[in-house]
Amino acid sequence: MNNTQPRNRIVIMGAAGRDFHNFNLVYRDNPADEVIAFTATQISGIANRQYPASLAGSLYPDGIPIIDQSELEELCRQKQINQVVFAYSDVTHAEVMHIASRAMAAGADFLLLGPERTMLSARVPVIAVSAVRTGCGKSQTARWLSKLLRPKGFQVAVIRHPMPYGDLESQSVQCFATRADLDAAACTVEEREEYEAHLDNGNVVYAGVDYTQIVKLAESESDLILWDGGNNDFPFIRPDLHIVLVDPLRPGHETTHHPGEVVLRMADIVVVGKVNAAATADVQQVINNVRTVNPTAALVRAASLIRLENPDAVKGKRVLVVEDGPTTTHGGMAYGAGYVAATNAEAAEIVNPRTFVVPEIADVYARYPHIHSVLPAMGYSPKQLEALRQTINNTAADVVVSATPIDLAALIKVNKPVIRARYEFAEVGEHSLGNLVEKFLLRVNIGV
Repeated sequence: MNNTQPRNRIVIMGAAGRDFHNFNLVYRDNPADEVIAFTATQISGIANRQYPASLAGSLYPDGIPIIDQSELEELCRQKQINQVVFAYSDVTHAEVMHIASRAMAAGADFLLLGPERTMLSARVPVIAVSAVRTGCGKSQTARWLSKLLRPKGFQVAVIRHPMPYGDLESQSVQCFATRADLDAAACTVEEREEYEAHLDNGNVVYAGVDYTQIVKLAESESDLILWDGGNNDFPFIRPDLHIVLVDPLRPGHETTHHPGEVVLRMADIVVVGKVNAAATADVQQVINNVRTVNPTAALVRAASLIRLENPDAVKGKRVLVVEDGPTTTHGGMAYGAGYVAATNAEAAEIVNPRTFVVPEIADVYARYPHIHSVLPAMGYSPKQLEALRQTINNTAADVVVSATPIDLAALIKVNKPVIRARYEFAEVGEHSLGNLVEKFLLRVNIGV
């Protein structure tokens, strides 16, 4: 390469996950490119940080700034950016192109990096679980799979899609085996929602920022890797079996969001979840859409079973419902399992928390006006977690129904009883996910 040739000046747009991974694999050690900045969105409090020099590599001795996405155009013009790389997920196709238009109008090319360029390879078999949208039931499916796999006598490593919302240097490679590990790492509510249930099932969870090192660690300590994806992103690791969830409560969303349509087209197995809660016509519409987009994938149905710990404590009471955060924010769901559980238990009233919110939580409702009369379990920072606690305490309700996967009452002290609503994957019909996974295990000669 001609040493006088200027480097491409690049901005990577992200949300503290895919953006860092793409940088690490494609740009970190590439002298032809210079990443000027990351932009951040979706998650509160992740802008105005620095991607540290220890992770950025020798070409970036000062690290790389992370700025708010709203500053994209000014950044492109001031820094003479050549390329804008889009690297976050669960975004409508239309919104992706609106962002592309912003970048191009500011003088830059617009680029998406695909799976083949950004997937790592592992030395052990990999089963990946993805979804076309946040809130399809991916996490409960991954938990169910881990329960299916562990009794077979081999060690399962769960690698989770990244959520590095704190100190990036200390979060480079993370390994969680106990809840004490979560406490030591000061994990957010959103991290705990994904990790706690896996730990309760006896699995070790790996996550962080540098997935090359994470995969090396996980494959050295396991016989099989289970990739538990985030949002609707495609896997960071090349899967030997790729399972993708679709949601008949949101028929038509199979092909409306990026990169959800990508993972659907990549799928080996498509799971139509929540068939026990969806209308028959909507289930059939989703099946028809899947068969049009990916006619070669195996297709199975599944249910999402909701269980309320103490229905008698809810019946006839004024109830505040706390739902899983990402499902009801950028996942686009108006409500979730908690609202269904409280309604089925004959609550006298589902109390709308908007009247009682503190400013930090009010900002969430302003940003996501589609949310129904429920409270998303927000806790990306200690300040936001305290705002959640204050909102719960302020709300004029008799009892809280919590459908976040974490033990909320153990994490924050509130002035009302907390009744947990749990939701679990269940197979439906003879053509089951379990049978297909068993065939896969036979094919790769592991565990059977």
